[in-house]
Amino acid sequence: MEIGKKIKNLRLKKGLTQEELGERTDLSKGYISQLERELSSPSIETFFDILKVLGCSPKQFFDEEERQQKVVYTEEDVTNFYEEERGYHIKWLVPESNEKEMEPIRLSLLKKGEFKKFEPSLSETFVFIIEGKVLLKLGKQEYIAKKGQSIYYHATEEHQLFNMAEGKSELLLVATESYL
Repeated sequence: MEIGKKIKNLRLKKGLTQEELGERTDLSKGYISQLERELSSPSIETFFDILKVLGCSPKQFFDEEERQQKVVYTEEDVTNFYEEERGYHIKWLVPESNEKEMEPIRLSLLKKGEFKKFEPSLSETFVFIIEGKVLLKLGKQEYIAKKGQSIYYHATEEHQLFNMAEGKSELLLVATESYL
């Protein structure tokens, strides 16, 4: 098992530099670097301190080695939700994506359909229009995008998507931070 490599991966997932991890564990940046490059081995106490800062239990740290991370998702993994009153259908493409950094969905807006209104957040959102035409209301601004175009925005204002096509619009929507 490559303990140093796993520590580095956890540190990067947490968005910490070697220096920041060192400061939070009372270790030097150089020592963290040595651990990550497998040039040094931590004591049990130091190892537990590092895991605590990285938000990982020893069990999780070692169990992950045995679990194969799922990479390819199929139609069987999709979760569907229909909102007939507002005229939209969501397909969650990745199970438990609301617990991950990104939440990818396929959104179908029926004729005159509208997606739910979202409050401001720290989320970033990417939308690719597969078919149709949509209107994004972002605060007091309005933006229109059609088939083959993309929308990218910071969700710092109230926002909502509307179908502007004569028929159905199909979108691929990916948002950071769980808010869908």
